[in-house]
Amino acid sequence: MRPRLTLAVAVLASVLPFPANAQSGDGVLTLAGALSRALATNPRLTAAERDIGIATGRRIQAGAIPNPELSAELDDSFGSGRYRGTRSAETTLQLSQVVELWGKRDARIAAGAAEVDAATWQRRATRLEILSETAIAFFAVLGAQRRVEILSEQVTALGRLTPLLQRRVDAGAASPAETGRATIAADLVRVDLERTRGTLASARRDLAVLMGDSVPKFASAAGRSVAIGRAPPFSTVLTAIDANPALMRWTAVRAQRNAELLIARLKPIPDVKVSGGWRHYNETGDNAVRLGLSVAIPIWDQNRGDIFAAEQNLDKMRAEQAANRAALVLVAGRAYDTLSASLRELQILRDSTIPTARTAADAIQEGYGQGRFTLLEVLDVLGSVGQASLREQEAQQNLHTAIATIEGLVGNPFALTRGANR
Repeated sequence: MRPRLTLAVAVLASVLPFPANAQSGDGVLTLAGALSRALATNPRLTAAERDIGIATGRRIQAGAIPNPELSAELDDSFGSGRYRGTRSAETTLQLSQVVELWGKRDARIAAGAAEVDAATWQRRATRLEILSETAIAFFAVLGAQRRVEILSEQVTALGRLTPLLQRRVDAGAASPAETGRATIAADLVRVDLERTRGTLASARRDLAVLMGDSVPKFASAAGRSVAIGRAPPFSTVLTAIDANPALMRWTAVRAQRNAELLIARLKPIPDVKVSGGWRHYNETGDNAVRLGLSVAIPIWDQNRGDIFAAEQNLDKMRAEQAANRAALVLVAGRAYDTLSASLRELQILRDSTIPTARTAADAIQEGYGQGRFTLLEVLDVLGSVGQASLREQEAQQNLHTAIATIEGLVGNPFALTRGANR
């Protein structure tokens, strides 16, 4: 089986049995737990489910048959002469029913059913968006945590220089001004560390809100780093995008718009109104049956305005569908480019930059104690190690974010051609 790099944005949400608790006993939040909490609490998903209910109600109502009408009439009464009072009155009870012709009811039902389908696809699209956003927020927390660790390690490494530097100053091998230079370098790293801690606090809050909490209720996020792989051709991403629920929804919307156009075209065709009743003649005591049939004459109102509007709405739908797909392709293209660049960046950093920087740092720090290197060279190489580690973390977070974005668009795990699972 080919190893895959995946956030499981689609798979985790639909296959794995998520635990009810989003974090372990020690307060460590996992990706699976974050996705589970987001699906359980995000109000956008609840709103999308209510849209399905609303559309279902409309579909049910679309199939309703018009109610019959019951009418009562009293003729030839309360007049003058022989029509005084009700002696000569004619009493009529009548029941009327409109009979819809030409498939009008079927067209309404079809439009309602298509609206339900569109709302169902929209819910699936919303679900994918929530999963993708939550995964991106999770990796933002994970990345900020890693940046804090890297900067803390830099502060510690610079702190280890202080005793060594002081011994060199005391021995006259270094200028006292170098102590200030080392202090400035350490302070600048501490400034970056505090700024990153603020970024981490914001990222934690963003993730907590996506999981339905006002404040973070987890101690930390936990996840594994990834091995370097190679992205499949972008054409495979484009092919998969066509299965995105947001695009599949347009098939249902097209059916709904076609049904609405048919309804508009059928509206001017008159329906038949049949009636039947009973009539009583007070003057003679006789009874009679009354039958009626009426049809509207569509002379003035041909419903041309609604027909034109329905045609325009159908054309608008086609344009909106094309714009929607273009927007998804644009987002996917940017994410794919970011992913490809991040993979190349990680390969350079892990294969060459970071190992070389660490080897040089060890050698220069050892040589500094022997007086073979200056403090400036030590600070420079320590800064290079820190920057390389920070670049690796940034590239890795960009990679995770790009994968989460693509998985949110294609609706399936995104696989690299080689590499290790997260």
